Amino acid sequence: MATKSNALGTPQATQHFTVHHDGVTIPVSRGGLGRPLVLCPGLNTTQAELRELTGLLRLDHDVVTFDLRGHGLATAANRYSFDAFLSDLVAVLARLDLPSAPVLMGYSLGADLAVHFAAGHPDAVSGLVLVDGANPLPEPFITKADLAEFRSMAEGLAQRHQAAGAEDTTRQVRLTAQNIHDLNLEIDVIRSAILDRYRRVDHPIHAIMSMSIAGPGTEGRAPRHNRLWHAGVERLVREQPDISVSWLDADHRLPFTHAREIAAMVRGGPGWGGGPAS
Repeated sequence: MATKSNALGTPQATQHFTVHHDGVTIPVSRGGLGRPLVLCPGLNTTQAELRELTGLLRLDHDVVTFDLRGHGLATAANRYSFDAFLSDLVAVLARLDLPSAPVLMGYSLGADLAVHFAAGHPDAVSGLVLVDGANPLPEPFITKADLAEFRSMAEGLAQRHQAAGAEDTTRQVRLTAQNIHDLNLEIDVIRSAILDRYRRVDHPIHAIMSMSIAGPGTEGRAPRHNRLWHAGVERLVREQPDISVSWLDADHRLPFTHAREIAAMVRGGPGWGGGPAS
């Protein structure tokens, strides 16, 4: 257990422990002061990479972070699927002894996992913060015309993960290019039906979205994907007008480029401002 101090000089311990389930070992970290918040990383993202955002959130929240199977210090698995990752989140939350139901915050795939968990466990969360994910797209993000490019992107990601893991095991991702590609296609299917999950969530929801998820380019796939991302959010708000949405002038890497802005939005979000848990 490591000890640090918050902005007021009050010691706050960071606890590290593991959760064992489904043949995998999930590393979990918990620290900070205030209302409980669980931060779920996304595909190809580790809790170590979200360290800046986590540190800012811990100034006024009791924050739990973890690695999904095959990511960071979590062990590899025999299966990588949406349901498998959801089971990781369920296992972590079942292990926690929190003073009150937490805000569940997810990035990218983590946002989709958060919505599905909240829909199935309505009493286990107090609100959702969804960062650039869980978007009910009106049509698939990846079309047949995109398949070759997305396969190439997955191959590049897998190569970079291998190189990064050799330098820093906390940032490694053990998924193959085929794993990544298959999961991207599965996420498209999950999002096509996610509005039904939203209807089952009766808690405050704040979506924080990138203005240009595919980057600011005006050629290639970027314009269509950016338009589609906006169309999905518009669809969500029409269906669920109580959901609050904030836009950041960023691409999909917004938790790394705009951590301070995101932390400020969470701090001032509806129904879960910072401060001691009740």
